Amino acid sequence: MNFAELRFWGLLLIGLVVIAALRTACRAAWPAALPRFDRVALISLGMFLLMCVSWRTFVIWLCVALGSYYGLKWILKRHAGASRKWLLVLIPLQLAPLFYYKYGDFALNRVFGLGFDSLHHLVIPVGLSFYTFQKVAFVLDTLAFKEPLPRLLDYMNFAGFFPQIVAGPIERKRDLLPQMEAFRFRWDKGLINDGATWVTVGIFFKCCLADNLAIWMPLFKASTSNPFMIWMANLLFGLRIYYDFAGYSLIAFGLARCLGVRLTLNFVSPYCARSVQELWRRWHVTLSNWFRDYVYIPLGGGRVRAWALVLAVVFVVSGLWHGAGWNFVLWGALHGSLLIFHRLTKPFAAPGPLAWLSTMLGTFFAWLCFYETRSDALWLKLGTMLSPGAYNGQALRAAADALMGGQGVVLGGLLGLAAATLALEWWSVRRRDEPYVLLRRPVVLACMVVLTVVLAPGKTNAFIYFAF
Repeated sequence: MNFAELRFWGLLLIGLVVIAALRTACRAAWPAALPRFDRVALISLGMFLLMCVSWRTFVIWLCVALGSYYGLKWILKRHAGASRKWLLVLIPLQLAPLFYYKYGDFALNRVFGLGFDSLHHLVIPVGLSFYTFQKVAFVLDTLAFKEPLPRLLDYMNFAGFFPQIVAGPIERKRDLLPQMEAFRFRWDKGLINDGATWVTVGIFFKCCLADNLAIWMPLFKASTSNPFMIWMANLLFGLRIYYDFAGYSLIAFGLARCLGVRLTLNFVSPYCARSVQELWRRWHVTLSNWFRDYVYIPLGGGRVRAWALVLAVVFVVSGLWHGAGWNFVLWGALHGSLLIFHRLTKPFAAPGPLAWLSTMLGTFFAWLCFYETRSDALWLKLGTMLSPGAYNGQALRAAADALMGGQGVVLGGLLGLAAATLALEWWSVRRRDEPYVLLRRPVVLACMVVLTVVLAPGKTNAFIYFAF
């Protein structure tokens, strides 16, 4: 489900029109059946949209969803007293498609050196990492809190709510399931207006900012010996991935609001953070919470003497969640190291502006390990960035020459627009304590619509996190 494509919105409109027509007929003939009709219609819409992505994606999602539900049902019915033992069977089965498509080539070929050619060119089904983690959390939460299994229809809506199924947020059972059990198509004008503001901001983030930033990446990404070019590539990628992923999340949040459902706000202006700890409380919030609750705390969290090792393990695993490659392992390890350093130096915290600057420097330095998947180029670039002698006048002139003429003006305007957006985000968080509130003002929204129409590239890029 690519929210940046007109095809998605056309299919969604068709689905909603069909539902509205059938709902009118149901209200006239069987009004008592409306609550069930609404829930059946919602999951039907979700499955229809997912099938339009690809049949393979739909089939794998269905297998993971039904396998999780009926596997948990079997455990609760036959082995409730020994559920932990059977979790060692069910959870690996839940994760099996994820390991095959995402980690098969990396683990078997690149780590163990085996020659499975069939694994080289596997394409990860859209949303696999997100909905798999949501189902694992569902199983663990149900057993931990000794709750009864919900009805299959309500569970399927929880497992397949279309705004968030392919790129999150990774919702918890206690937050989303009750809303699915009580779901009704209400067509509330206030909710639709509120949701539309979030959708507008998300589309502006994706189509105006992220897609334009992506165009400039190749100009700087190729250099391995010029630190200024490498830093510029890091800056462009860091801004792009934020506006791309946050854009998707805000559109999902807005679509859910239009339907009367409140999802978790998955991004809370992370580039306003003054520490790496705060950054991870604002970036991909639901994934951070998932690792905290299911990995960090069970391993002992900050209570054990080896807390630094626990933190390092969590972030290395988090890095691997983002991608199967040594560069992602290094990216996770860097962030783990930054968090350990932050905790050790917390009593000597820097003042606000300096704390923000140091946090951003560490964050954008680490982005290199996220986008540079070629190991040889990654080590060359890291060596260049860490070499004081590389920062010389010749390198600076070469970087400036790349932006001679109109190119520098265009890129400067784009970065200025991104900076203005971040300033409004900062003002929303620091002065209003309400993320993105100033971006959702009518005048600002009108400007975003105009800018998106005028500046959006003709080519639509898929969302970055569809590959994860």
